[in-house]
Amino acid sequence: MGSLSEESFEEFLDSLKQAGIAITNEDEVRERLAEAQRWRYAFATLAANGRAIGIHFRDLSAGKNESQICKAFARFQFPEHFQAVFAASLKSEH
Repeated sequence: MGSLSEESFEEFLDSLKQAGIAITNEDEVRERLAEAQRWRYAFATLAANGRAIGIHFRDLSAGKNESQICKAFARFQFPEHFQAVFAASLKSEH
């Protein structure tokens, strides 16, 4: 299976937070990702549908750190459409 990055979801979430992303109900996000076999897919699902369970992602940088966010998705080998889902979830917060 091995080509996907072995880096953890904790590192990914920390990268997003360093880029100015605030995570509401972060403990729930971390718990759900820890339980998931495919944490990247689980993250995309939470980004798209997490509001129903109180999970929100907000860009505190107001878009200034978009390249840093893109780099985090690339570093953790997310498919491009997952990044698009996340970007859409940020825009729907406004």
